[in-house]
Amino acid sequence: MQLEELLRLPVMVDLETSNRAFLLGRTKGFSLAKAGDYPCQVMRVGRTYRVSRAALLRALDIDPNASGAGSSHPTPPCENDPHHQR
Repeated sequence: MQLEELLRLPVMVDLETSNRAFLLGRTKGFSLAKAGDYPCQVMRVGRTYRVSRAALLRALDIDPNASGAGSSHPTPPCENDPHHQR
């Protein structure tokens, strides 16, 4: 799942969508949810599992408010930055 797709998810998603974000297969994802070992908080609603977008993004260490959210390549410090140490 691409970052842009993750950021456009609705407030609550089904477990299969969450499984895709975590790169989990259907069986493994449902097994983890049932055992209480899913990578983020899961809510049981009737006979289905739901995951909040906020919990999913937190578990993936993505800040939806930061520019370049989830960038795996940190921006090098600017030479003119007073906090930059030489």
